[in-house]
Amino acid sequence: MEFIKTDIDGLVLVKPRVHTDHRGFFLETYSSPVFSAAGIDCVFVQDNHSKSAAKDVLRGLHFQTPPFAQSKLVRVIKGSVFDVAVDLREGSPTFGRWQGFELSERNFHMLFIPRGFAHGFCTLEENTEIVYKVDNPYSRENDAGIIWNDPDIAVKWPAGEPVLSDKDKCLPRLRDLD
Repeated sequence: MEFIKTDIDGLVLVKPRVHTDHRGFFLETYSSPVFSAAGIDCVFVQDNHSKSAAKDVLRGLHFQTPPFAQSKLVRVIKGSVFDVAVDLREGSPTFGRWQGFELSERNFHMLFIPRGFAHGFCTLEENTEIVYKVDNPYSRENDAGIIWNDPDIAVKWPAGEPVLSDKDKCLPRLRDLD
């Protein structure tokens, strides 16, 4: 596996080694010793799976507040997404900055997002499925988010008119979080 550091400390693009032949492919998507050697020491406790039927479905920007903050290891198993992480770590030199990556069933890339980040994605094609591991269980009381089009963050989403949930339409701006 190749672990590529990004412009935001702690955010890592993971490129697994994919073995292909006439039958298809095989890849290792997670190995605790390999990730630990790369400086990613998480104990994942929950796997999540999301399917979006339409292109331009935007989910996010979501995060869990302490003590249920979550690190995530995100990958696409069908279709493709523009995946975004926003640094919300107080005192971070990159606080409020975002980075986006295309994750797809074709490129096999994964994104490790540490605790203290908001996460969201926009589907680039129909019937896209995303799976992700988290290192803390979901807590409804600690579920939080930031509006997808916050002008202070200014994510350059690929969808002009995204398909949003009612919840995601009403999230606050970063500056309005408590």
